[in-house]
Amino acid sequence: MARRPDLVGLTVLAMLSVRNSHPYELHRFIVDTHKDYVTGLPRSLYHAVEKLAGEDLIAPVETTREGRRPERTVYEITDEGRRELSTRLRTLLQDPGPERRTFTAAISLIGVLPVADALKALRGRAAALEGTLAGLNGHLKALEEEGLPEVLVIELDYQRTLSETELAWVRRLVERLEKGELTWTGTVNRELLAQVLDES
Repeated sequence: MARRPDLVGLTVLAMLSVRNSHPYELHRFIVDTHKDYVTGLPRSLYHAVEKLAGEDLIAPVETTREGRRPERTVYEITDEGRRELSTRLRTLLQDPGPERRTFTAAISLIGVLPVADALKALRGRAAALEGTLAGLNGHLKALEEEGLPEVLVIELDYQRTLSETELAWVRRLVERLEKGELTWTGTVNRELLAQVLDES
């Protein structure tokens, strides 16, 4: 059985690639920007931070205390963490998997990749979806020729419809990126993240 992607860890890496933060700030950002694919807060977030630090993908840079509040450790992403983030995110964008929540997470963090990398991954996803659809169409046609009643394979039609819809959406996104209708400079910048954190 394939290991599920660590979406909480991916989100932490993505946010730290933009701005050094402590776990409470990261928690606020996840809630304020409706990253609803992140579940089990706050425990899952603290667990992810601990795991990423243990793998040297992030590192503590300072510990602060305000008044009577508990100490807060600020983390930064390491060079290895940046490489890991880029690899994980490109893979999730490119390879269609069984869980749609995974693609939702990858799309929500797409701004941490350069536009060219995002485009390449999305084109790869479109090609993979085209292959999936060709396979489903062939399978359904063969079952129909065998005389199998449609009601017994209706789930395959459902899967086909979902794949067709996703492919159409990915193609539109690729077109918008190619035309410059949706763009970002380099990667999502510190000011954008600071704005969200400072207003909450």
